Amino acid sequence: MAKGFKGPKGTNMMQQLQTLQKQIEETQAQLADETVTATVGGGAMKIVVTGDQRCQSVEIDPALLEDADVEMLQDLLLTAINSGLDQSRELAAQRLGPLAGGLPL
Repeated sequence: MAKGFKGPKGTNMMQQLQTLQKQIEETQAQLADETVTATVGGGAMKIVVTGDQRCQSVEIDPALLEDADVEMLQDLLLTAINSGLDQSRELAAQRLGPLAGGLPL
């Protein structure tokens, strides 16, 4: 056994760490199924991102394409993606934060 993990107290700490690891893995798996939605341009563009930071879908209002302003489309897309990723990271922090607070010292 590693130094500091001797006796019943060490065994208990190892069990707590294993339980915590399992909870973190379960939460990460759940995050993969949860989504957040970022909408920009007054609803002209919508990005759906999973809790594990994967872009799941992009929706663009066809009316937005009528103007064919490439720079505006690029800016909206970039803003939507970054907003979706920010929301996804916030969701992950909300779900995983309480578990990190349970780490034994």
